[in-house]
Amino acid sequence: MNILKRVCRILAILTAAAVLLCAVLVSVLISLNAAPKTAAHGTQSIEITGEGSALFEIKDGESSISVGRRLAEAGVIHNELLWNILSRLDRKFIKTGVYQIELPVNQIALHKILQEGRQKLLRVTVAEGLTLKKTAAIVENASICKAEDFIAACADPAVLNEFKIHAANAEGFLYPDTYLFTAHYPANLVVKKMIGTFFQRLTEIGVDYERLNPVELYNKVILASIVEREYRDKEEAPVIAGVFQNRLNKRMRLESCATVEYIITEIEGKPHPARLFNQDTQKNHPYNTYVRAGLPPGPIASPGAVALGAAFFPASSEYLFFRVIDPDAGRHYFSKTFDDHIKAGELYLKRFR
Repeated sequence: MNILKRVCRILAILTAAAVLLCAVLVSVLISLNAAPKTAAHGTQSIEITGEGSALFEIKDGESSISVGRRLAEAGVIHNELLWNILSRLDRKFIKTGVYQIELPVNQIALHKILQEGRQKLLRVTVAEGLTLKKTAAIVENASICKAEDFIAACADPAVLNEFKIHAANAEGFLYPDTYLFTAHYPANLVVKKMIGTFFQRLTEIGVDYERLNPVELYNKVILASIVEREYRDKEEAPVIAGVFQNRLNKRMRLESCATVEYIITEIEGKPHPARLFNQDTQKNHPYNTYVRAGLPPGPIASPGAVALGAAFFPASSEYLFFRVIDPDAGRHYFSKTFDDHIKAGELYLKRFR
């Protein structure tokens, strides 16, 4: 009987100790799981935004342990102990991407967010024919990144070298499309996404761009940017590209109004002109294709699929001129000789007399 009492007493003590230990462990886990009481300070890899959220990227192949270490260093979580336990207990992988996490946040909730890949995404649409500066303004208005950071990223040698772009900036390579980004997304990643989409679209339209040398590729992009600003009817785009290619082959001036408009709006910073005058077309500027033969020094806009396809696969013809004959539909009259070109203009003007 005494032995039984002793056993019961020992079991009671052990049970109480186990309950106490469990209580201590739960208390420790609750403490570790809770969001830090002090504000996160951030690090080079994890930014703390002015709105009090943590902005960071999880790269492809990065382990959960590595992410936990970075979060602890930035003060987003208490330490790595509970994070490592969670990572080992739950084998579900965290997902790559750029995250904007509202702080404070407990570790279990944060771990679940990263496992599910929940990213707050903002939609931004970049239309065909926009310039680099106009695109920068659009992404800033969408709260994705600052315009000045976007412009700087477009001229970043590291970004340009990654895509083998031999130019001063990424003008012409920012593919017009609808994109999804998180707020305050790193500008260099925004630019890389747009350039990456550009080369993806080239492949889709049948361009084996890797067989072209950098100069050949750049010249095609310049031509595509001019076609983008000149065509309205997509069926005419390859014909317009063919006209420009014919003029280049004959060393004729392109005489594209779009290049003059680029000088006025993007270089001189003036409003878009309602019409061009002789003083505009006679501006002594490298981008003015009325006074300089050949292509301008760089692209004048972001070409879409239609303009790119036209530039890389121009229509074969003997046309050297074109002029608008239906402004509403954007239709043009194409001619082989200057006399025919002038006659077409006279016939067009007679319609309004």
